[in-house]
Amino acid sequence: MPELPEVETTRRGISPWLTGQKIQSVRVRQPSLRWPVPAEIADCLRGARVSSVKRRSKYLLIEVGEGTALVHLGMSGSLRLSDPAESYRKHDHWWWTLENGKQLRYHDPRRFGALLWMPSSQAGHPLLQSLGPEPLESEFTGAYLWQQSRARKVAIKNFIMDSRVVVGVGNIYASESLFRAGIHPLRAAGRVSLQRYQGLADAIRQVLGESIESGGSTLRDYVNSSGAPGYFQQQLGVYGRQGQPCPACGEAVRSVRIGQRSSFYCPRCQR
Repeated sequence: MPELPEVETTRRGISPWLTGQKIQSVRVRQPSLRWPVPAEIADCLRGARVSSVKRRSKYLLIEVGEGTALVHLGMSGSLRLSDPAESYRKHDHWWWTLENGKQLRYHDPRRFGALLWMPSSQAGHPLLQSLGPEPLESEFTGAYLWQQSRARKVAIKNFIMDSRVVVGVGNIYASESLFRAGIHPLRAAGRVSLQRYQGLADAIRQVLGESIESGGSTLRDYVNSSGAPGYFQQQLGVYGRQGQPCPACGEAVRSVRIGQRSSFYCPRCQR
């Protein structure tokens, strides 16, 4: 599914085309997504001007007129900028026509994404209220992770994937960050030292930053706003490489199930 790097790549792709543009028309062809698309959203968006396109965790926050449209890409969703003359695809569920002649189209075969509305008068959306810090912002540090992990027995991989601790560290990026930091994914979060957490925080920032610069990862069907795939998967050290040699030491990469997810690690490099 699209994770933080894929969502940030999408944000960067659509922002120059949306910011400052008036939304001329809105069409919701399929309102039954993960949550029903609010019936009033077309009236809220139509004729309004986009002031900014932001991201919080894996949510895109498109500030428009008197509120904010919250967009989530779900498991298989993508946003594309298209020509209105281009044929609509089967799973294009909603689109906005902009005054610059472009259409922002949401495509989602599995319909697990969302288009929601938050009025300016509302203090915040419930989906955003319990989220931890952004991993690329200054408040995310090794000291913060160490403090949050005290007495925690949960596996460190699950710990850093908990959006209440830090947002956006999905399965791929958790495996890769732990590999770079040399930490075994099953190690209890409370048994990792401050020094190692400092290395892990650095690794998380590096992995996510490199993935954003590469346009994200395409392991299934993610494409960016222009329909191009991401290429970070070509830089993966352990994820999906079970039985292949570790790029650092040559030991065979192993796989283990943690929290119903496949986790990949090097038994020699990660302790």
